[in-house]
Amino acid sequence: MKFDDYRISPEIKENLAALGFRRPTDIQYKAISPILKGDDILAIAQTGTGKTAAFAIPVIDIIHQQKRSSRSDSIICLVMAPTRELALQITGVFQSIGQHTRVKTACVFGGVDQDPQIAKLKGGIDILVATPGRMFDLVSQGHIVLDEIQILVLDEADHMLALGFIKDIRQLIHRLPKTRQTLFFSATINPEIKELAYSLVINPIRIEISPKNPVAKNVTHSVAMIDMDDKRFFLERMIKENPESKILVFVRTKVRAERVFKAMERAEIKCLTIHGDKDQKDRLDVMNQFKTGDAKVLIATDVSARGIDIPDVDYVINYDLPDVAENYVHRVGRTGRGIKKGLAISFCSPEEKPVLDEIEEFLGQKVSVLIIDKEEYTTTIDLAADNPNDWKALLREEAQYVKPKKKKK
Repeated sequence: MKFDDYRISPEIKENLAALGFRRPTDIQYKAISPILKGDDILAIAQTGTGKTAAFAIPVIDIIHQQKRSSRSDSIICLVMAPTRELALQITGVFQSIGQHTRVKTACVFGGVDQDPQIAKLKGGIDILVATPGRMFDLVSQGHIVLDEIQILVLDEADHMLALGFIKDIRQLIHRLPKTRQTLFFSATINPEIKELAYSLVINPIRIEISPKNPVAKNVTHSVAMIDMDDKRFFLERMIKENPESKILVFVRTKVRAERVFKAMERAEIKCLTIHGDKDQKDRLDVMNQFKTGDAKVLIATDVSARGIDIPDVDYVINYDLPDVAENYVHRVGRTGRGIKKGLAISFCSPEEKPVLDEIEEFLGQKVSVLIIDKEEYTTTIDLAADNPNDWKALLREEAQYVKPKKKKK
């Protein structure tokens, strides 16, 4: 089936063709028609399968057709997302697919001045994409009215629960009309997610894409056993051996992100970092540089692992294994998106072995081990530009901190 075969607006079909969308992915094929019919949806699909377009295409068409016959200044669809980055990503998809239609989309999120967001709301919008905190702030101030919401979309619902937003979601439901269409999308499901989902939807169409395999098939996984203090040497080697590749490096904490950044800087490798301590302007600038390829290496905490559609990531490097096995799925889902192939390589230190065991149990399969013999291991460290045994480099670094002696008068 092709997108041309769907009974959707010509404007949307033209936009999809311009974006290179010819045929729907599995999740799109199974979700678009039921959503167009007005059914509630409970969809479980791994990251990178096209979930956003699966609900954006029919929602835009529903609102576009509705506005042909009636005029409304109220928000018709509310899309909730767990993070600022994901909210902006979703907004971009809606705006791209909704070009030349009657549908207006806006995004609100925290960490920035609210006045420009309020100005957009006052201009009249049909679809609001929001993070919970900022949305409730604007609701309490009277800038957002939820009384006429017809469609509610919860995207990456499992991550919203992990971030502690379940009370916010339940509070939100009480403010929405009881008669509405609810679309519930998640990459993973557990008893708590299932309970929440079924409390929101009515006789939903349940869709599961590869439920037994939480990671896309076109991602190749491997793990290298590397001591914690030696990881930077192997990352340096990996980057230098693949100078044209786009590499996304995941670390566990903000402090680790900056330490790895400094280590790569000493090795004269250009890279960027993104984490929670950076302000929104910096985060957007970093993401843009990485997306466009101006920067080939991005060091990130898990804030970037969820739902961000970064094109053409060749490698995901788990410099640190994630604290939660499920986060492995979301990290490696940044590569191998759509029909493209991707490589995920994890650096596992001896103390992280129990975490690797949990990841393999969650995946339901063993991760292939990259064999590094002693000679190769030693050579990698010896040839590293950031080698602590490089006495010339140490002297140069020390010289930077030696204050020149004052001349005697």
